[in-house]
Parts: sequence; structure tokens; C-alpha cells
Amino acid sequence: MSTTLHNPPLLAVRDLCVEFATRKGTVNAVRSVNLQVAKGETLGIVGESGSGKSVTSYAVMRILDRAGRIAAGRIEFGGMRLHDADEPMMSDLRGREISMIFQNPRAALNPIRPVGKQIEDVLIRHAQATRDRAKEKAIEALAKVRIRDPEARYHAYPFELSGGMCQRVVIAIALACKPQLLIADEPTTGLDVTTQKAVMELVRELTRSEGMSTLLITHDLGLAGEYCDRIIVMEKGAVVEQQDTRGLFAAPAHPYTRRLIRSTPHAARNIRDLLPEDLRLPPLPPLQVGAEPLLEVKDLVREYAPPGGLLQRLRGRGDAQPFRAVDGISFSIARGESVGLVGESGCGKSTTSAMVMRLLDATSGSIRFKGRELTTVPSGRFAGSPLRRELQMVFQDPHESLNPRSTAAQSIADPLLRLEGMTDAAAIRDRVEALAAQVGLPLELLDRLPHQLSGGQKARVGIARAIATKPELLILDEPTAALDVSVQAVVLNLLADLKAEFGMSYLFVSHDLEVVRLLCDRVIVMRAGRIVEEGPSARVLSDPQAEYTRELLSAIPRPAHLAGHAAANRAVST
Repeated sequence: MSTTLHNPPLLAVRDLCVEFATRKGTVNAVRSVNLQVAKGETLGIVGESGSGKSVTSYAVMRILDRAGRIAAGRIEFGGMRLHDADEPMMSDLRGREISMIFQNPRAALNPIRPVGKQIEDVLIRHAQATRDRAKEKAIEALAKVRIRDPEARYHAYPFELSGGMCQRVVIAIALACKPQLLIADEPTTGLDVTTQKAVMELVRELTRSEGMSTLLITHDLGLAGEYCDRIIVMEKGAVVEQQDTRGLFAAPAHPYTRRLIRSTPHAARNIRDLLPEDLRLPPLPPLQVGAEPLLEVKDLVREYAPPGGLLQRLRGRGDAQPFRAVDGISFSIARGESVGLVGESGCGKSTTSAMVMRLLDATSGSIRFKGRELTTVPSGRFAGSPLRRELQMVFQDPHESLNPRSTAAQSIADPLLRLEGMTDAAAIRDRVEALAAQVGLPLELLDRLPHQLSGGQKARVGIARAIATKPELLILDEPTAALDVSVQAVVLNLLADLKAEFGMSYLFVSHDLEVVRLLCDRVIVMRAGRIVEEGPSARVLSDPQAEYTRELLSAIPRPAHLAGHAAANRAVST
């Protein structure tokens, strides 16, 4: 869809500057940003974590936190001045005319209110439904974002849903009133590829049919390349380049843009291709896989009581069947091997990884690590096991996995204190700084608390903490989902180097099949709690045997603009 800006834009941002007051002085988070969004247009904003993408959108919505302020510039929406609008006016516009999908879905939802009621609240507040019809429209909104059994999920609380399903609820709330402008801040971070495609196709359809405009903030250049008409590239709070999408990929003008494109997994033949040209590392050594399995999982089952099960039994209707999140799966991981676990949100991937990590007890089945049965130790007591230091995890949600009262340095140092027994403060600090450098976390951020870090920076803290004890098995639950592509490239190469150097094994849970293709030796595909296909990554992802695997692969955004870069990378590699 071609879009021009000859007509007055729906949104115009001129010379926007945003400042934050901190203990160490004023931080200029956004510097002289100019952008326009036309009616019916989708504009993408890409850039590294901390580049000012989200802050720009928060300024448009007028939801900067107390320490932030618009220091200069103008924001106009449909002829209305938003930069100096009062709160009653903004409250009326938010949700009805301008809606936003936030990066952290759990923080955006009320934890003590059913998700269906939260959709109703928006519909009723903005007169989009009467109280009699609000429930029906809320269920329709859940169905549009491909939530299974929306009638049942209407009554669910956020803690009862997976991260991906919470993200879908947030998207349903944002789209409920069919706003003129949708601001999507990393809207598909927690979604599997099939749901990502369904949601983005829905957004594109609404953009076209309703004349809605979209401001898409993402670190996924493949996603931006497929769904955006124009793309703005931001670095360190400033716009460094903006072009129409085809022109940006065909002839990127700024070195930073070229580096981002090179770091996109779609254009890479191997994991080293993701790195910048000035950071060339030697090829990885051949895979060394141990003869004996490090981890053996057999007939693993995890059941949950059905919704309302106790109430039904009290009423004499005890025939409800338990829900099987994991349904009798078996697999193994050898020493030095990296195994990818992929599938749609809710298929049982994270539940499987939590049971292997001993954060969750299995209903039945066996988990053997280094020949020792782990299920004999209850999950609540496994923290005291000697095997704990050899089994570490990077969690999916970087926001909830860090202690809000601990600095980044304290979080990274925690396993060194508890599991390594280190006591020398200087040695601990040196080790923490070395780990931060390994994952690309600037040292000046080590003394900040989690709320002072961006989502990508918090993810890096979680990875540094997990590798601190050099575990034999590292479980990674969507470890790079919150990272921009250039940092993802560094982290993935770091993981590959650690595996080669220390013989570390990985269980890599991911929605991103392109990342799995580059990092993992084998891949396991799950659907509805069962394994539908497994085998070498090169074979499964190029010649899948299961129809479901083919569906996953066909849903990956593959913009034609990246084809030339992929061919160039292959030519350089050969």
C-alpha cells in the first residue's frame, strides 16, 4: 500500500525533546524528533533498546512518568495540540481515538479483574457498547486475536494465562474501539509466529478498512519490513534515517541502519553473519556432542485442575477432566548440544522448561539429569540441591524475573554469592563487570534498579545472571525476545561461544524459528502439549514433515526487501 503525505497528517511530531530528571542530572532521552503519520499509513520506528522509541510514543500519549517532561516541540493529532492538552482531554482520547499496545502485557492488565471485564470497561467507557451487549462484544474481541475458547477465557484472570495470551488480551483491548491511531510498542514480542501473523494481518486489515493509522515500534526489522509503509530509525534519542520501506532496505544511508539490517536473522546464513563487519569472529568449531545424554525426559505429564473444578465437585458435577498442559513427552539433550523447543503460545513449552528447571512439579514422568532423577526432589526444595548451580534459566519476562529492590550488579552477583560461595567484594565486582561486558550491558547501568532499565537491558541482566555459574545445562525461555537485533546478534554468538568453550548444553525455548535455525542443533516442535516433530534443525526447518511445522514456517515474516541482503551474506560467506 503506497501512502503519501500530501494531505494533512493525522499525527505530526515536530522537534520533540523529552527530558528525565535523575539523581545524576538531566537525561535527554529524545532529541529533536520529527515524524508524521498519514491517515491509513503504518509507520515503523526501529532502533536499539534505549534509543527513545518508546519514550516518543509515551510523549504522544502523554503518559510519561513523573520524572519525565516534554522539554520542547509540538505534538498535533487531527488538528488538536496534545503537547499542552490537559488530562481530561487526553483521558477522553486514550482508548477511543488513540490506543496503545504496551510492551509488557502483564503490567498493562489489572491482576484482580477478569480479562473479559477489562475489555468491557473500555467499550462501556467510550460508548462502544451497552452493558447488555458488552460481554458479547468482549468475546468477539478475544476471538479476533485468536484466543482459543474465548467464552471460557472471558472469565480468566491474567495470572491464569501465558505471556503470549496476555499479549493477545492487551491487543484485543487496544483494538476494541477501532481507534484512529494505534500505537503498538513491541506488540508481538510474546507471540508465536502464527499468532503474530494473525494479529498483524488483523491490524493491517483494520488500517485499510477503517482508515486507521498505526505507529509500530519494533526491534524486528523483518516485521517492520513486511507491515510498514515507511520506517524511521532511531539511535540514542535521535532520528538518524527515515525512508519508505523498500528504499530503506535497498539503499540504507546511515551506518547504523546497515548494521541493524545485517543483524537480522532472516538475512543470515550462519550465526557469525549476524555480527557487524568490524566484529569478525573465527568460525565456530565443529559440534562436539557427548555419547551419553546430559538430560533425559520420559513420558512427562503436567495436569491442571479444570476451571471451576472444585466448585463443580461441590455441586455434584465432578466429571470435569483435568487440563493436560504437557501430555506424555519424551526427549533427550546430549552434552554440548543445543535443542530448540518451538510451538505456539500455550502449547506447553514454558511448562516443560519449568519442570526441567524444577520450578514446577510434574504430574508424572521422569526427568534425569547427569543420571540422577530430579522428580524425587520437590520443586520447593530443589534450590538447596548441589545440582542447582549446574542448571540455570533465563526467564521469558525480564520485568518480573528481577528483584525490584536489587541493582543490576546485585542481581548478577546473587548466584556468585549463593551458589559459588564467593565472598571477596572486589573479585565479585570484577566478575560482574566481565559478565555485563559479555552480554553487552554498559557498565554504567550496573548500579541502576530494574525500573531504571529498558526491557532489553533487563533481559541482558537476566542472561548475565544465568551464565554466572557456567552451568552445564542452560534453559532459555525466549531469552532474546526483548532484545534489539544487534544486541541479539551479540548474545546469540556469546551463547554459541559458551557452548563451544565449556561444552554447555541448551534447551532453547523460542517463538523465533529463524533464531532456532541459527543456534540450535536439533529442534522439537510442540502442539497442544505433545511433540509433533523433531530432528536436526537444518532438516526440520527446510523440509518439515508435519503440517503444523509447515504452518509455523509459512507464518514467518519474510519481506522481499531482505532477499538481496541474504544473497549478499551468502556470497560473502562462501
